[in-house]
Amino acid sequence: MLDSRPRELPGFGPRLRRLRRARLMKQSTLAEALDTSQATVSRWEAGAQLPDPKTRHRALDLLTRNVCDDAVLRRLVEHSRDCVHLVDEANHVCLAYSPARARQWGQSQRALLGQSLWPFATVEIQAAEAALDGSDWWDSQVPRPRLFHTSRRVYDALTVVEGGLLWERLYLADGTPVRLCSHAPSPHN
Repeated sequence: MLDSRPRELPGFGPRLRRLRRARLMKQSTLAEALDTSQATVSRWEAGAQLPDPKTRHRALDLLTRNVCDDAVLRRLVEHSRDCVHLVDEANHVCLAYSPARARQWGQSQRALLGQSLWPFATVEIQAAEAALDGSDWWDSQVPRPRLFHTSRRVYDALTVVEGGLLWERLYLADGTPVRLCSHAPSPHN
């Protein structure tokens, strides 16, 4: 059973590998920046070794720093009539969301920008994220979309509504992988 309040995203190794490759960075370059060896970075990416939480945070921070402000994609999301939001795949930081999603969350359309949405993940969202490790999600350039059902959850900052949630991978202009999250018919219907 997963905790109701997630503390950290699962799948550090595959997530690190996808992000590093998208940034066209060599393992040795990342290792040097983190004051470790290329072999250690390789073990992290393979899931054979997990660095301490501080190092995990530093590694993802190095790879997400200076993310391109992809104005076109952001504008498409922000003006969509659908209930959608866009997050950075590395850390679930909210990059944009539609007016419909803002109404659903009970927030203004700017209130959650730049914040990780991971602390608001329902048990089903946590399970779907964990299941990405056993799939092609991190290895494929364009993985197949994922559709799952999530329960309703009310937080101070937002409300997650019950229903279907569709995840699709997109890329920013600089190669950063992002995830488009859309309200969709539930797979249980």
